[in-house]
Amino acid sequence: MKRSEVDRNKLSPMMQQYLEIKDNYEDTIIFFRLGDFYEMFFEDAVTVSHELELTLTGRNAGLEERVPMCGVPAKAYEGYLEKLIDKGYKVAIVEQLEDPKTTKDMVKRDVIQVVTKGTRLDTAIDAKSNNFLASLYAFDYCYVLSYSDISTGEVYVLVEEGSEDDLLRDILRHNFTEMIANTKMNRELINTLRTNYHLVVTFYDELYDQDDYEYIYKDLKDVREITGIKHLLSYLTTTKKGDLSHLQQAKVESKKAHLLLDNNTKRNLELTETVRLRERTFSLLWLLDKNKTAMGSRLLKQNLESPLTNIKEIEARYDFVDKLRVEFILRDDLKSNLDHVYDLERLAGRICYGNLNARDLLQLKSSLKVLPEIKKILKELNYKKEFETFEELYSLLDSSINEDAPLTLKEGSLIKDGYNEELDELRKLSSGSKDFILELEQKEKERTGIKNLKVGFNKVFGYYIEVSKGQVKELKEEYGYERKQTLSNCERFITPLLKEKENIILGAEEKIINLEYQLFMNIRQVVKRYINELQKTAAVIAEVDMLQSFSTVADLYNYVRPTITKAHDVEIIESRHPVIEQVMKKENKKYIANDIRMDEDTTILLITGPNMAGKSTYMRQFAITVIMAQIGCFVPCKSCKMPIFDKIFTRIGASDDLVSGESTFMVEMKEANLALKEATKNSLILFDELGRGTATYDGMSLAQAILEYIHDKIGAKTLFSTHYHELTTLANTLHHLVNIHVSAVEEEGKLTFLHKIKLGSVDKSYGLNVASLAHLPDSLIKRAKEILDVYENKNVKEREFTQTSLFSLDEEEIKEEEKTNEIEEAIKEIDPLNMTPLNALNFLYELKEKLVNKDK
Repeated sequence: MKRSEVDRNKLSPMMQQYLEIKDNYEDTIIFFRLGDFYEMFFEDAVTVSHELELTLTGRNAGLEERVPMCGVPAKAYEGYLEKLIDKGYKVAIVEQLEDPKTTKDMVKRDVIQVVTKGTRLDTAIDAKSNNFLASLYAFDYCYVLSYSDISTGEVYVLVEEGSEDDLLRDILRHNFTEMIANTKMNRELINTLRTNYHLVVTFYDELYDQDDYEYIYKDLKDVREITGIKHLLSYLTTTKKGDLSHLQQAKVESKKAHLLLDNNTKRNLELTETVRLRERTFSLLWLLDKNKTAMGSRLLKQNLESPLTNIKEIEARYDFVDKLRVEFILRDDLKSNLDHVYDLERLAGRICYGNLNARDLLQLKSSLKVLPEIKKILKELNYKKEFETFEELYSLLDSSINEDAPLTLKEGSLIKDGYNEELDELRKLSSGSKDFILELEQKEKERTGIKNLKVGFNKVFGYYIEVSKGQVKELKEEYGYERKQTLSNCERFITPLLKEKENIILGAEEKIINLEYQLFMNIRQVVKRYINELQKTAAVIAEVDMLQSFSTVADLYNYVRPTITKAHDVEIIESRHPVIEQVMKKENKKYIANDIRMDEDTTILLITGPNMAGKSTYMRQFAITVIMAQIGCFVPCKSCKMPIFDKIFTRIGASDDLVSGESTFMVEMKEANLALKEATKNSLILFDELGRGTATYDGMSLAQAILEYIHDKIGAKTLFSTHYHELTTLANTLHHLVNIHVSAVEEEGKLTFLHKIKLGSVDKSYGLNVASLAHLPDSLIKRAKEILDVYENKNVKEREFTQTSLFSLDEEEIKEEEKTNEIEEAIKEIDPLNMTPLNALNFLYELKEKLVNKDK
């Protein structure tokens, strides 16, 4: 049954109320609060029951047929909500807006918030990653990209005046979880984002027209940026429907301030997740993240994806990392204190929005407690940035919030004794009355002589005196007992005195809960006044935490401080790949370090050598060293001198773009084209075996042309690995190109990789040796050698090659192997020490005859 099929006039008032709300949220699943459950109806019920594997039932709604329904418990709805959001759905939470006890009519209900992927404020979102919602606003001549993490309050804006391809790269570079776009936006691009990159995109045109959040964009000068922010704000306020005053002033993103990495480069270098399993483990982020706070981990990830280009800021980070290494005792004290700091940024968001609980305030208190000590340590370390320590706020929280407070706000036990006189009086009254109940039970036992009499309580009937069936006859009229409830094995009674005390106790408990809730809300309002300063403090703590993490890994893994030079030369001595080095160490293997040298006159290193020898690793470790250096981290080598790079482009590994139907070669050419168009003299280009996706001569020709173009027109530092040995002769004509190779040793047909980079080029390929290491059949390797000999014209008579079976031996091959085996067996049977010289000559003659006959 669908909503469109029913006669609404026949529906019950409650179902009519549901449909009125649903009409305003067509693309959203409605969680409709009914008592202790959130219910879903009609199409929503069918969808949710399928997605969450819930039982689909029905509900009487005034029609002859029951309408489809499913539900989830209100106390445990977060888990169900999270699953739906992760699947890309939007969910509107509909709550009761008034107490059913206070109204005779149907309870009013309405949407209190809409939860989407990019607007989540719950604790289920990844603590170590930002959760960015983006607004894409198209003008006739440019695009504005504004984005916010509503959980931390960060707001950014960027104007893109380039092509749609440039815009797409900007979007992918930021890894947004959700996006809104105005309807002027090209539908083709939106479909690409939805289909190829699984991004949740909603068309939305409204602009925020109130001035209560004007502070977010008041310092922006560009009307386009302001429009983008208003577009974002409109969607946020419409979905969240709450106080968002924790949103910070918008920061204009400057591309020049960061080392730009496109999505392919991030993936190829495995900065935040591995290519194969898309997991954090064994990524560079995994290795460097020794942060003690979630804020520090998020900042580290932001920096890895967008390193700095400002030398002054980078050097300031080096100085502090250096200081922490020298003052390692203070560093340990700092780390110990940071262990007690919770996620201040996201706590600030929950405080403002109003979905916090007492545990959140206890986390805030724990964080504030250690701030004075952290500030003292940082002063000793000459750290320049200042922050508040909030002694008054800590004192308030310490005196008010109960250490064992429950998660919910309507159960009591939120506020400590001694904080509020009225609350203390009510508690004494309630406690004294409960003591009276215990005394009453003892007195009634003595008065009636019924030893198993007891005083009990339940939510339906309140307090009662319970007497077993067999002893009811012993109750006398003068005791004043009034029957309240009859059960199968006992009777329950009430007395005027017990009724009086029940009213006092229950009234006191209800007052206590209400008063505690009001006091908690008042405390929250006080905390809200500190939000702005808390966010500033959080930013400082996050940076300090990230830098102590850099200092820790520098000591753990023996990293060194880079030297940033304004010259255009690179000298990295005994460079190592940081992640592979640690993985090999766990396997008790030694990593072979290599130098990376490129003087002012060298722009291209052309790398040759066998597969599996380490060419790709050598290229990756160069880029990773650059990234680590430009986030302020020390680097894995003996010494490092390098300039500041503005962009990194990579083409490493073969991959088809199956979604868009593009071949390996097309992907190669697109990525190469991006580098050739966007790279400057200050960029770094890594091309691994470019051109292998097409015919040999085509690939070789393109590779040479690309090398010449980079050499003559761009001048970017470039590492270019190839199996086209013919390209090594370019060193004779391209004076800024130097040949290097990864060395390997071949002995008796066996190949040993030395993983050592040396000057010059290799003069042969080791493809067959690598195939042999992969244990391909011996007959296949032998056949490949024969074909290779023909291609290389090496002392083999010309023969006509036809397609042969690579996986089975023909009759002639079997005979040849049998003859070879006969000769081997004959040699095994002789005893040279007991043969006369004449016998030995005769035996040798016989062997020769057999070999001659074998070749005929």
